[in-house]
Amino acid sequence: MKRMDLIRRLSELERHGVFVLAKRDIEKLFPDENEKSMEKSLQRMVRDGILVRVAKGMYVDAGVAARNRGWLIEEIAKALRPGKLCYVSLESMLAEFGVISQIPVSHITIMTTGASGLHETPYGTIEFTHTKRSMAAILDRTLHVKGRPLRIAKKHAAYRDLVRVGRNVNMVDLEELEADD
Repeated sequence: MKRMDLIRRLSELERHGVFVLAKRDIEKLFPDENEKSMEKSLQRMVRDGILVRVAKGMYVDAGVAARNRGWLIEEIAKALRPGKLCYVSLESMLAEFGVISQIPVSHITIMTTGASGLHETPYGTIEFTHTKRSMAAILDRTLHVKGRPLRIAKKHAAYRDLVRVGRNVNMVDLEELEADD
């Protein structure tokens, strides 16, 4: 894979809003490259600052990441759980709603129908917590915010998730939880 070829392809993908790529996606862009050569190329592109490795087999276009960090961590989370329903909840949403005073800095808490897990990325920590809720129940308890990659839990839903998974509820301001928005 040549540097300019990758930059050109990344530019095309950016126009379509794609800047988080799994290794398999990059392999599809360069089908003639064998596995060993692809691995070396990816290492070189990371070293040269074209790509940022955010997890095993997951890369971000470094240029886009430098310009647009708004919802980058959510885009990465979405890419880490392809085909699974994910939504921002627990401490992250309660902090956004002002229900807890501790704001998780560079840490996002996400409920998912996929596997639980913790992912340390150069852009922050992503904490996935598995939920067995049905898709209908999740859609009822969450909101889609235009421009945001992931759905977000409604205020009371985020609190119920916190209780349900056995997290610390002592930091919750119950008056603020009950206050109208």
